[in-house]
Amino acid sequence: MVVFGVVVGLIVSVFSTVTVGVIVGAVIAVPTSLAILMTLRRHITLYGNRIRAQAGFRTNDVDVAELLTAALTVRSGRISEVSLTLGDGRSTVRIPLALYTAGGGRELEILALRKLADALAASELAPAAALSSVLIEQLRAEARGAGLAERPLYRAVELVTAEGRVPRTTLTDHEVAGLLD
Repeated sequence: MVVFGVVVGLIVSVFSTVTVGVIVGAVIAVPTSLAILMTLRRHITLYGNRIRAQAGFRTNDVDVAELLTAALTVRSGRISEVSLTLGDGRSTVRIPLALYTAGGGRELEILALRKLADALAASELAPAAALSSVLIEQLRAEARGAGLAERPLYRAVELVTAEGRVPRTTLTDHEVAGLLD
C-alpha cells in the first residue's frame, strides 16, 4: 500500500504540481505505514512475575503476584482462540494461548506455557491457581502426545461451541475446573 501511495503521488504530480502529488502520496502511504509499524511492535514478555504487553505505542504491565482478576476467554468461530486475561487493578493484559481450526491448531510453545503456569502459581488469587493447573495439564497432554480432544485448551473451545455461546465468552470458575477432568 505504501508503494501504491508513492505511485499515485507520482501520477498525480505528472498531471498537477509536485506539491499536490506529494500530499496525495502521503495521504495514502503514511496511515498504512503507521499501521504496519504498530503491528510489528506487538509482543508479550514475561519477566519473573511481571507480564509486559506492548502494542503500538501502548505498554501494559501486570504483576502476576498482585492479580485481582484472572480469566480464560474463548473466541469461537472458524478460527477459535483461547486467551488468558489478567488484571492487577492498574492494567489488564490479554495473552493468546492457542488458536484452533476444524483440522488442528497452534498452541503457545511449551517453555512459555511453563513460565506462565509458574507465574500464575505465585499468585494468591484462586482463579489464577486454577488457570495454572489448566496450563500444567495442557503441558502434560502435550508431553504424552495426546490428541486435541484430550487437551484442556481445546476442550474449552469445544465447551463454548457445544453450548452455542456468543463468539467471545469468559469461562466461569466452575467451567475452568471442569477442564481438568
